[in-house]
Parts: sequence; C-alpha cells; structure tokens
Amino acid sequence: MPAPGAPAEPFLVIEALSARFVSHLGELEALEEVSLSVQQGEFICFVGPSGCGKSTLLRIVAGLLPPTTGSIELHGQPHRAPGREIGLVFQQPTLLPWRSVESNVALPLEIAGVGQAAVRQRVASLLTLVGLADFAHEYPANLSGGMAQRAAIARALAQDPELLLLDEPFGALDALTREHMAAELLRIWEATKKTVLMVTHNVEEAALLADRVVVMSPRPGRVTDDIPVPLRRPRSGELVGSLDLQHIVHQIRDALSGHA
Repeated sequence: MPAPGAPAEPFLVIEALSARFVSHLGELEALEEVSLSVQQGEFICFVGPSGCGKSTLLRIVAGLLPPTTGSIELHGQPHRAPGREIGLVFQQPTLLPWRSVESNVALPLEIAGVGQAAVRQRVASLLTLVGLADFAHEYPANLSGGMAQRAAIARALAQDPELLLLDEPFGALDALTREHMAAELLRIWEATKKTVLMVTHNVEEAALLADRVVVMSPRPGRVTDDIPVPLRRPRSGELVGSLDLQHIVHQIRDALSGHA
C-alpha cells in the first residue's frame, strides 16, 4: 500500500515499445521506443500524422498484435493477450447486421456465459446510458452512423472493462454528428470513469475530451509531446470555440507542426 500522499502506482505502463513489420517494401518500422504511464481513470488522446502507428499502438495494448520489443504492464502485471479487462471500439461500428441492437450489445456477455436475466439487465442499463433504449429492437441497417457507434461503445462496455480503447471512433461521421458524439462520449465517460486511450485526427476533439494529449511523430511513431489539458471537469460540448479550449488546441497544433 502506498504511503499517504505518495503518488498512485500507474494503472498502465507502456515501456520502450517498438513494432516492426515485413511488407513488400521490406521491413517497416511502425513504432520506436514508445513509453507512457497512465493513471486509472485518465482519458488520453493520441494525435499525429497518418501512418505514425497510433492504431498499431492501440492494437498492441489490446493484445491483438505483439510488440517487436518493449513491454506493457496492466496493474503491475505483464499484459500480452486480449481479455475482458479491455474494451475496443474501431472506426467502423462492426455490428452484426442480423442481430438487433440489444442482441449486438449482449454478444460479449453471451460468449462469457452470463445468465439471461443478468444479460437483459446489463444490456438495458447500457442502452439507457448511451441513449439507445428506444432502439433496442432495431437492426444496424436502420441506425444512423452516430447511433451505430453508440451501440458499439455499449457493446465494448458490456463486460465492464477497466480500459476502453477507441480507434478513431468518429472518423467516419460528418462534422455535426462528430461534435454531438464527442459530447455524448464526455457524458458516458463521466458516468463510467473508465480509463480511455483514444486515437483521433481531430485536434479540437482531443482537447475537449482528454486529460492529456499525446503527440506522436511521423513513422516510426515516437512520443514527442505529452500535453496536459487543465480544463475543469465535468465538460460539455459548449466548450467548443471557447478561448480556454482554443489555447489548448494551439498548443497541440504547435507540437504537431514542430514534428511535421
């Protein structure tokens, strides 16, 4: 147990992580010596040029890809494989088209062997959380892009993961829907207080959502800046366009342009 006043042990530690792949062009170095510590409950956004390895980093943290070198620790223990402690949301919702919204959200619980009564209760709670309670029996084809992504977030939360990984979750949405979804994600995060790692290309979105914005270099991706966001929580979409938010946005843009 840490001494009173001592800093808490990091929830997630990424240490000297590198990733190399072999392609038709030869060996490709996606990440180089990436190190980062994350406290429980933090919301971290990653920004950087396309192809700098942000999505690769999330997939390694998820246990979907092995690193070439380096290590990841979760709660002080080595982390190498997917598990129920991690939820992952991709840019596309990847909902099963033949299952209803509630059935899609229930899928991880069914696979885990959770009883039907508990599944129904958990799914109903999650659909209320993401604002889809009235659409439980709809199918993905009848959902807007934002609604489908909210369903995907609910599915990722189904097994109550400690860590939520969001890989450009709003990238396929139009600008207005994207703004609305960022505000929705703030609301969901306030309700759950999950530790979140999120990849985004939208600098204003990163400043609005994150406690820290991690800036990465062009490939091979390295951490070049770690910018704290001192905006008070709870936050809302009303911050968009404010001077306080724009000050953070300018910091992030300056960091990005310095490594372009």
